[in-house]
Amino acid sequence: MPVRLHHIVIDAHDLPGLARFWTQALGWKVLSEREREVVIGPDENAPVGMCFMPVTDPKSVKNRMHLDVTTSAQDRDQEIERLLALGARRADVGQTGAESWIVLADPEGNEFCVIRPKQTLIR
Repeated sequence: MPVRLHHIVIDAHDLPGLARFWTQALGWKVLSEREREVVIGPDENAPVGMCFMPVTDPKSVKNRMHLDVTTSAQDRDQEIERLLALGARRADVGQTGAESWIVLADPEGNEFCVIRPKQTLIR
């Protein structure tokens, strides 16, 4: 049997703060909060969640792995504005401007993309 994805682990300086950003961004909730670990997910029975772990060193380069999030085509710009209001910022990772996604970074600088919904990508 192959392994299954359990958690996406993100290093953080402010575990509760970064977890709060992502719970608000994704509409998830905090499932477990300890001094050195905060776990979030859609619910206690969800197959995958996110885990925030403490780190002391600063982020210095572009992430080698990132999250892609999506929303419906008609509210994508509104959703990007909502994420910016939650504490995200626009990020430049070398995109040309012709991409079908927008690159943002969470409050600790972890890049993620807001992509168009799949139904708009199929031609």
